[in-house]
Amino acid sequence: MSFINYMAREINCKLVYYGPGLCGKTTNLQYIYERTNPDHKGKMISLATETERTLFFDFLPLSLGEIRGFKTRFHLYTVPGQVFYDASRKLILKGVDGVIFVADSQIERMEANEESLENLRSNLAEQGYVLEKVPFVLQYNKRDLPNVASVEELRALLNTLHVPEFEAVARTGIGVFDTLKSTAKLVLTELKRGSGT
Repeated sequence: MSFINYMAREINCKLVYYGPGLCGKTTNLQYIYERTNPDHKGKMISLATETERTLFFDFLPLSLGEIRGFKTRFHLYTVPGQVFYDASRKLILKGVDGVIFVADSQIERMEANEESLENLRSNLAEQGYVLEKVPFVLQYNKRDLPNVASVEELRALLNTLHVPEFEAVARTGIGVFDTLKSTAKLVLTELKRGSGT
């Protein structure tokens, strides 16, 4: 659902980081923001509570090259992980071009990951999307912690669609840009397909 601004010769794409509370969605965006050239990013807006949880969304326009003379600009959002912000999640998914699901690798968070993925499916369906048709990438975050599930377990539980998947430690940046680049590539491929190029 990318927005094309012909006057500015810009294609605006929306990527949404989805996942359970405290899985590392905001940490991903903060890492990207801190390491992106100032000429290639806009202002990051973060609305967080005292407990460091994102209340609404983070927004980071990021330029990633051109398609047929049009600059591509990616707008990165995170959804709040807490269930009681479901209305905000639905709103943020409106017009989405790609989804990055950030899973918390800790064994005790497996159920929360499953619930959040199911919530993503139903919220996308309400917007008229099917997860199988949306550029979608999985990130297994917090791989540095001692009590993590194996990648095989995470894959069996969450990656039934066999989409690209990345191990990550968002805090230190491991896997952060790999995940973003993979998703951006899928979105651009979809855009080119849609434009018949």
